[in-house]
Amino acid sequence: MSILPPVETDGDPRAKRPTQADERTTMLTFLRWQRETLALKCAGLKPAQLAERAVGRSALSLLGLVRHAAESESFWFRRVMAGQEPSPLFSSQAAPDGAFNVASADAQMVTEAWEAWQAEVAFADRFVDTAPDLEVIGHEPGEGPVSLRWVLMHMVEEYARHNGHVDLLREQIDGAIGL
Repeated sequence: MSILPPVETDGDPRAKRPTQADERTTMLTFLRWQRETLALKCAGLKPAQLAERAVGRSALSLLGLVRHAAESESFWFRRVMAGQEPSPLFSSQAAPDGAFNVASADAQMVTEAWEAWQAEVAFADRFVDTAPDLEVIGHEPGEGPVSLRWVLMHMVEEYARHNGHVDLLREQIDGAIGL
């Protein structure tokens, strides 16, 4: 039994990406599409499948990527843009790759990861919805000022890169391709 909420897989349930829209709408729709792709690729799998390391010696797993996505959302929107000091979700100074270190999983671990990711996406969406424009400036530790525009583009890039991994992982787990 899958722990993640059911996702309609008959056809493509993701929102259509606009071909002619303003910059903000385009960026947010592409980011939402990438987030939904991650959820779709994880749908219907059991905890052990989500934790499966299907690529050689790599620590990559679907569950690890969901946990990493939660930490990325938290870092960029809570810390960099909102100036908060959130506690690490899955990593620490002693285990900087803690999000990926998932040798096995149970229903509670999957639920925790899914809920953390959903909470961070919801925070990010609220932050963006209340931002007056894409010129809002945050501060990336060690790098300096970054605009909301830059963060949104980076998040689209981050999800797109990792969704390539997700495609390969899912195909190795059960042969599912597409979407």
